[in-house]
Parts: sequence; structure tokens; C-alpha cells
Amino acid sequence: MSKLIRTLVLSLLVAGLATQSSAQDISGEELRSLDGQVQEIKSDVLNIASELRNLEERLLYPSNTQVAVFVSLAEGETFRLDAVQIEINGKLATHHIYSFQELEALQKGGVQRIYTGNIVTGDHELRVTMLGKLDNGKDFNASDSFGFAKGVKPKALGITLAGPGLGSSEIQVGDW
Repeated sequence: MSKLIRTLVLSLLVAGLATQSSAQDISGEELRSLDGQVQEIKSDVLNIASELRNLEERLLYPSNTQVAVFVSLAEGETFRLDAVQIEINGKLATHHIYSFQELEALQKGGVQRIYTGNIVTGDHELRVTMLGKLDNGKDFNASDSFGFAKGVKPKALGITLAGPGLGSSEIQVGDW
């Protein structure tokens, strides 16, 4: 995909240089027309790149095997989330270390797509581990396992994280 985009961009640059070198022989009106054509080509290249990204995602993650996992913080949560690790069926799927901006976005109600992958239909196990710091400065970690069933349609799971004392469990998983 990136090779095609590079080729298209290179073609645009060559066309731009050719337009520049012959611009002295072209009137202002013709130059505006050429500039409009170049802008149109640029727009077409961006549209093609977007379509290629969508096609690539559909090829890499077919809907019958796709699973996506999202992370959010419980409402009003103030602990500092440092990292989350996700395992599916005992194998590491992903892990993420949070920056200050990401944590701030989560605390304001944001949601992060932490994982997209492929699994076969059937029953599976999701293990979530989170690390963080409490308001009093003490380290905090929690880990829990959840079962889920993957059908023929794409599966979306939402993980809600909370500090100790706000509920029965610090980690909650549900369908999205």
C-alpha cells in the first residue's frame, strides 16, 4: 500500500516540477487551471489512500474473526493508570503504557481501542492486568479473567477500570 502511495506522490511532484518549468510560457489563467488540476489529483490520492486503508483492515481483520477490545475508566475515577496488559487464551495480545495526555483523555470519559485482532468462533478467556498509583501515592495493581464467546459477527468488548473501593471489582468487562 505504501509503495503505491509513494509512487502517486512522486508522480505529483514530477507533475508539479514540470508545471513549474513551463509556467513561464503559460498565462495566469492556464496556471490557475493547472493548479486546480494538481489540487484535484492530490484529493484523489488522499481518497485512494483512505480506501486502501479500509481495504487493508477488512483483509487483515475479516468480520467473522474480528475481535476489538476497548478501555475506559469508571466515571469519577482519579487514580493514575500507568499500564494495561491484555491476554487472550493465555497469550499476550497487547500491552499499553499510558502518557499523561492519554490518561487525562480517559479521565474525561474517553475510550481507547487497545486491541484489534483475529480469533476463531467459540469460547475464549480474556485476562486483564492494570497497574497504577492511588491518590495517596501507593502502587496499585489488579488482574482478573473473564470468559467470552465469539460468534460469526465481529466481537467488541469494553473494559472499564476502577480503583479499589468503588465497586465489587476493579475491572469489569462487557459487550459493546
